[in-house]
Parts: sequence; C-alpha cells; structure tokens
Amino acid sequence: MPAIDINCDMGESFGNWTMGHDAEVMPYITSANIAGGYHAADPHVMRETVEMAAEHDVGIGIHPGLPDKMGFGRRKIDATPEEVRDYVVYQLGALTAFARRHGATVQHVKPHGAMYSMLSESPEHARAVMEGMLEVDGDLVYLATDRNIYEVAQDVDGLRAVFEGYVDLDYRADRSLIIEQKLADRDPELVADRFVSIATDGVVEAANGEEISIPAESICIHGDNPNAVPILEAIHDRIDEHGIELVSLSEIA
Repeated sequence: MPAIDINCDMGESFGNWTMGHDAEVMPYITSANIAGGYHAADPHVMRETVEMAAEHDVGIGIHPGLPDKMGFGRRKIDATPEEVRDYVVYQLGALTAFARRHGATVQHVKPHGAMYSMLSESPEHARAVMEGMLEVDGDLVYLATDRNIYEVAQDVDGLRAVFEGYVDLDYRADRSLIIEQKLADRDPELVADRFVSIATDGVVEAANGEEISIPAESICIHGDNPNAVPILEAIHDRIDEHGIELVSLSEIA
C-alpha cells in the first residue's frame, strides 16, 4: 500500500490581513507548514494555527521565511549562511513554544519563498540551515522542495529528509516548477489524477506532455488556491479508491 503525506503552507495571515483557507483545509491534510512571523503570521495567528493542527492531529512544521513581510518573503536579501541559519532557528523556537503549550511537538522544517530559492542555489546556505535545525532538535525532518536541496540533505549527518511534489502547479520537463503570480482555479479531478500518479508511480506529466519522475513522499497543496477544498475532496476520494495510506512526515522519514 503506497503511503504519502499531504502538506500545506498555513498560518500566513497577520493583523487584519487574511491569507488562505486554513480552517477549511486543515481536516484534509497530515502536515502543516506554519509561518514563523517573518514573511507572514503574528503571535496570535501562530497560536491559532497550532491549536487547529493539534485539534486535527496534523503534524506541525515551521515554514520560515526571510524578514520581509512587505514582500511576503519573496524578495531576495543578501544574507550569509550563518544569518539565514539564525532566521530559521529564531522562527523554529517561536513555533516550538506554541506547540509545547498545546502538548504538541514540531516535526519538520520547510523554508518559504526567497529563502527556499537561496538554499536551492547555495549548498553552503542549505547546509547551515540543516545543521542549525539539528542543533535545536535532532529529530526534525527537512521537507525538501527540489532535488538540489534534497541532495544536500543526504550529505548532512543525522538529518532525515523527505522530498515533496506538487500537483496544483505545473512542472517543466527539467522538473522545475512553473510558479504563478496568482493561483487560479484548477480542475480538481485533474489534480487528483496527478496526486495518484505521484503517490503510486512517482511520475507526473509535465506542461509539454512529457512524463517526468517525481519520487515524492509528500505532496504540497496550496491552501490559498481558490478551490483548495474541492481539490482536497477529490484527492481524498482517489485515496480511498486506490488504497493509498495518508501518513505524517514523521512516519515517512
């Protein structure tokens, strides 16, 4: 029976600004990547999101970003490997405190936006972040968004890493993602087909029609997608049809 995790970026609202459909999405996922206050979130949103995750028995992870709320963490910042490590440790510490309040633990780390791009392009930055998270908690799982980062993770002693795939975005033939400025409605049945293809065969169709290898053990669904809930409902229908088991990252790594 194939086993896979469904993760979602969450807790990205702050103040009077709302992002995503966290309450509606939470019942359908197994891991939540919760913003740590730098690219999005505030202490109240972090607490509320941790509460929801704990209530639904969803694995909690930190979704750290660069200190750039104005640009939603998507703008490049000139930072050394040590500085980026400190950004991650700081946000990890904040989320860990909220998790402990609710009798939960933090299970994983998944960097956001421009920070993720920085780690993908610089093995030195990636290694610094990975070693920093292990210094905080040796049981943490690194959720790797691309093969460059995943390969670095394989060389870090003691680090557990899981490779993730995407089904509500398109891939190029070189396995890079086509990032949209604003997510549009996706056909839930098509997205569910992609989910099954990755979960059972480790492949998906690229935008040019070519079948490419995506050996993912976790699938990311974007909670800010306008029809995220219908997509997740369609995926859950397919999970039942194909005997796929949903598990959290801590059970996979």
